[in-house]
Amino acid sequence: MRRAAVAAAATAMAVSLAACGSAAESGDKAEASKSDTKGPITIGLLLPENETARYEKFDKPLFEKKVSELTDGTGKVVYANAKQDATLQNQQVDTMITNKVNVLVVDAVDSKAIASSVQKAKDAGIPVVAYDRLAEGPIDAYTSFDNEEVGRVQGKALVEALGDKAKSGDIVMINGAVTDPNAALFKKGAHSELDGKVNIGKEYDTKEWKPVNANTNMEGAIAALGKDKIIGVYSANDGMAGGIITALKGAGFTKLPPVTGQDAELAGVQRIVAGEQFMSVYKSYPEEASVAGEMAVALAKGEKLDSIAKSTVDSATTKGVPSVLVPVVSLTKDNINDTVIKDGIYTVAEICTGAYKADCDAIGLK
Repeated sequence: MRRAAVAAAATAMAVSLAACGSAAESGDKAEASKSDTKGPITIGLLLPENETARYEKFDKPLFEKKVSELTDGTGKVVYANAKQDATLQNQQVDTMITNKVNVLVVDAVDSKAIASSVQKAKDAGIPVVAYDRLAEGPIDAYTSFDNEEVGRVQGKALVEALGDKAKSGDIVMINGAVTDPNAALFKKGAHSELDGKVNIGKEYDTKEWKPVNANTNMEGAIAALGKDKIIGVYSANDGMAGGIITALKGAGFTKLPPVTGQDAELAGVQRIVAGEQFMSVYKSYPEEASVAGEMAVALAKGEKLDSIAKSTVDSATTKGVPSVLVPVVSLTKDNINDTVIKDGIYTVAEICTGAYKADCDAIGLK
């Protein structure tokens, strides 16, 4: 049902690209861009980092597959990973502009720092799709997940896990990086569910989303609040949840408090199976990558996005950007079969390795 809903959303658009893209281009540049697509389409894909497992394991190959399907195998994807370096990502954009790709798909390390490079691409007649994070600058399209909803799902799950003990102690909030606009949306959504229902003892923004930094933040919270006072932890993603749980174990927690996550990373799913992490947020990367591929190929051909995007979003610099937001699902022990396994993200064998076999058997994951 969820897939059907997204498919319907992706085929019922009422917004034209013309209002967003052409105003920033001269007529000559627009014509030049279209004429360049007479040969094989070349799309530049720029992803932000390689510490989060999803980008190399899912986003890149899924995007490449979709572009190949839409171009009968003739489309080329040129790939670069910025490894969490905004300056490097701007250099990668410059290189792709020099090499005259037809379209850029950019998941920005820093949504503000990328704006000048987006403008350079626009000046060169190259459309830009903001992928997963809403980049600033004159972008032509955007696809991601409902990021406030991600935070709401996490916050609601944590409150439900605490039950009638929700105000018996403190929770710790460990948010993502301030350079990522999604992190602010996750935080906003989480606060909408947590505020007034729990006591937030300490809250941190985590530099570069790094698990080691989350680990340090958690150690600081334990030192400040005392381990007996902490009853739950809001972690914005799975990688950080791993660092947080390591800190909790190192502090001598015999029973771990509920810890949230996001991205349904394999290690996160395994921690859920083992009862160390309470939940994650499953986001269908195949759907997101598919939409991005459709947008990129359409723009490369000079086509409107009416049949792809359903709504619009506003960035700090650009209004009315055609967009598709993919729904998210709260992932717990109870629905692993119906989410990541059903969608082919992981197999039971990948999840239920030796260390987790007994736990898998206990929850009927076979």
